[in-house]
Amino acid sequence: MSRPSKQELAEYRDEASAWFAEHVPPPPGFVMPLTFMEVGTDEQFDFLRAWQSKVYEAGYLGAAWPAKYGGGGLDQAFQDIATEQMRVHGSPIMLNTIGLSWAGPLILDMGTDEERARYIKGILSAEDIWCQGFSEPENGSDLGNAQTRAVRDGDEWVINGTKTWTTHGSYAKYMILLARSIPDAANKYAGLSFFLAPMNVPGVEAVPIRKLTGEYGFTETFFTDARIPADCLMGEEGQGWAVAMRTLEYERSARGGQAGGLMLVAPDHNEVAELAKRARRGGAPAIDDPVVRDKLVEFMIESRGAALSARRASIGPLVQERPMSLPLSGKLMNTELNRRINEFAVSLQGQTGAYYLGDADAVDGGVWQRAYLNSFSATIGGGTSQIQANIIGEHVLGLPKH
Repeated sequence: MSRPSKQELAEYRDEASAWFAEHVPPPPGFVMPLTFMEVGTDEQFDFLRAWQSKVYEAGYLGAAWPAKYGGGGLDQAFQDIATEQMRVHGSPIMLNTIGLSWAGPLILDMGTDEERARYIKGILSAEDIWCQGFSEPENGSDLGNAQTRAVRDGDEWVINGTKTWTTHGSYAKYMILLARSIPDAANKYAGLSFFLAPMNVPGVEAVPIRKLTGEYGFTETFFTDARIPADCLMGEEGQGWAVAMRTLEYERSARGGQAGGLMLVAPDHNEVAELAKRARRGGAPAIDDPVVRDKLVEFMIESRGAALSARRASIGPLVQERPMSLPLSGKLMNTELNRRINEFAVSLQGQTGAYYLGDADAVDGGVWQRAYLNSFSATIGGGTSQIQANIIGEHVLGLPKH
């Protein structure tokens, strides 16, 4: 496939901009999730599912995925433009992020033609919602020690165990599942297998978890003699650790190939600056405080740097000394930056920062407080910030494990 011309890209940008300008829906009249991890009500789910389906049918989601499996078959540059225009026009997030951003790319990368034909179009259209079964109550960050068991019984696998922090578990049709199928393997990693597991079978129960914000979005998922077809195994038995590591590369955006779309509404430093104009410090606008202005400029620099780093990562000559440094650092930098910006926005409010959603005197309806509390989920999912720092130390800087 030849690279598109500047004129083709410019025309596509104009078309995408016009489409999103016309079709981005107005606020629906209920609280909307800021990230895909916060979809906790049926009205949020139905609204976002309909929006994803509409964007896909218009050709602005999965534009770079193969046409034979339901994608657009275009160059990645077209999808990048479409996603950019979603951000410009204030598009809602994409509901099926786990399918679009890691299960789908993984299946396209490592799956069989049969698996691609079976799963990819449903991921794009939001007909088939996906969740992730990695973390467990007793083995959160120690993924290699997963204890959920998978036992082969004829043409089926029998699953027993518990997975937690299962985003969309209540709504999902499929789960990317890591389970232990060889308990006496030479080491704990060799005993793991990876499954594209259906959720709508007897013995699977997803129980919603109420979060610090009072909202939902995660579930704890219990498997009790749940039987799934034998062909749900991805790759060979005992290769689950390698497949899971490839999945985490997609989840951490260290590998490209995602379908596109927005998975979160990032805090806008310009909105924080406007908040600083309204907030009061010692009887004067907070933005008059040089310390506040200095912090705002710092956030602007970091935000711009993060955006430029993402572009730089794809330009080989600019990262030839440490080609994986930026991809492996991006998740840590962006999630912690979002958390700190939201925390600063709450701190600007002084005593009123203690109010929350529903409180009559809450600044901006309490949206900053909600965003701050929710920002912690992204610093945990896909590996905690501490784990990310270890990955950077070991795989980028070459530091020893101990």
